[in-house]
Amino acid sequence: MTLSSIPLATSDLQISHGARRNSTLICAPVMGESVDQMLRQVRQAKELGADLVEIRLDYIKNFSPRQDLETLIKRSPLPTLVTYRPKWEGGEYEGDENKRQQALILAMELGADYIDVELKVANDFYSSIQGKKPEKVKIIVSSHNYENTPSAEEIGNLVATIQATGADIVKVATTALDITDNARIFQVLARSQVPMIGLLMGEKGLISRVLSAKYGSYVTFGTLEAGEVSAPGQPTVTDLLELYNFRQIGANTKVHGVIGNPIGHSKSPHLYNAAFKANNFNGIYLPLLVDSVANFINTYNSPDWVGYSYTIPHKEAGFKCCDEIDPNALAIGAISCMIRNPTDGKLKGYNVDYLGAIAAIEEGLRGLGLNGSSNGSGSPLAGRLFVVMGAGGAGKALAYGGKQKGARVVVANRSFDKAKILADKVGGEAITLAELANFHPEDGMVLANTTSVGMKPRTDQTPIPKEALKNYCLVFDAIYTPKWTRLLTEAQESGAAVVFGTEMFLNQAFVQVEKFSGIPANKQLIRDTLARNT
Repeated sequence: MTLSSIPLATSDLQISHGARRNSTLICAPVMGESVDQMLRQVRQAKELGADLVEIRLDYIKNFSPRQDLETLIKRSPLPTLVTYRPKWEGGEYEGDENKRQQALILAMELGADYIDVELKVANDFYSSIQGKKPEKVKIIVSSHNYENTPSAEEIGNLVATIQATGADIVKVATTALDITDNARIFQVLARSQVPMIGLLMGEKGLISRVLSAKYGSYVTFGTLEAGEVSAPGQPTVTDLLELYNFRQIGANTKVHGVIGNPIGHSKSPHLYNAAFKANNFNGIYLPLLVDSVANFINTYNSPDWVGYSYTIPHKEAGFKCCDEIDPNALAIGAISCMIRNPTDGKLKGYNVDYLGAIAAIEEGLRGLGLNGSSNGSGSPLAGRLFVVMGAGGAGKALAYGGKQKGARVVVANRSFDKAKILADKVGGEAITLAELANFHPEDGMVLANTTSVGMKPRTDQTPIPKEALKNYCLVFDAIYTPKWTRLLTEAQESGAAVVFGTEMFLNQAFVQVEKFSGIPANKQLIRDTLARNT
């Protein structure tokens, strides 16, 4: 399946948020239990920058149709979409179906801009209004699948069925079991000849909500506060506008992202999107929750999907999916960055992890007064015992970087066999992580953690006992969420200098921003952005 750029649908709603590259509307669901609470939420939605609000009548306690609807519609400072979602379609309403539909008809009469009618009852609804509806109102006929995402052909047939009811706008929401499911909705959106809302629910469907602006969805949904969602996986309005620069996403926007699992903790989208925006580069950078790298790469193969960063546990899997590999990445056996050649579409892999990490470690050693030679021109790692915890992609990068700088490398890994394979490649020694607790052949060693032990949310964990840290002069942790891992805290308490994973993260970000955009990175902007988001 190839995802190609498409012309975007136009909207009849005038937006006044400045220059933008798309016409996709941001709708904020309001789910207050009272009319007063809803009105407060509507005002908040306007302040945040939403284009319209979805008034979820099924959340109101003691709902009084005429009085409540008149107040909500007349006093809303934003256009209104009225939804009265029943339990059988994922909502809260359990009462009489005729009364529910009568409330939607009343909403039309009272001046709602949009109403949402479920496909299951759409024909009955249209029969009951007998073609009589105010010219202003648009009827959205919706279908929600909370189990999976069908094939593109099945979705296309569903869209035709919804359109046949007389819908002004077609809405299809499915559930993403894999990130590649989004491509099927993108494909249908690209081909749709009618105004359509196409979204996937769940964390793996996040990209459908952001890229709705690229593929022409009529509306996307953003919450007022994190966690207060009307459907799983909704981002906040603020994240859409400020983190993802939603207004600037267009049909030709280039897609980038960080491939990992888990990925929700990643700060990369904050850094790269800020850098792209500052450079006026027409690109977006997304968190990509990927199970199979090969499936992802094979699915998103259009020229617009151009660049990826790789993190745990996919650095080696990414290596296997490259058409070409930079010599340094080839020597390491893992990549941290992949870029699509615009001419022939081939994917080239790079490894910039070791550059950032080794530079940060060397700077930390020099801060201790340790230099590589009498005139300070050599690496302070030269001749030093350098213990690398982990033999995955990042471990390979650090071991390779240490060897390049003349260090004596020791690889410690849960699996001895993997440690031995890597140690042999760099002329080093292999031990297990369990053995590391009693490993102290000399003082002044350097320790680098490249495992995920201690990463958020399991911040109480550490890969090595505190008492084993007294023989190290410097400890580096590749983890950057949190900045102060338990390992680094205990290392400092043991008298060692510490180097944060943020330094490796920043250094490789500088390189990748330039590789992705072709524009030098604003290093201070990237540093400041990370500081604000940690």
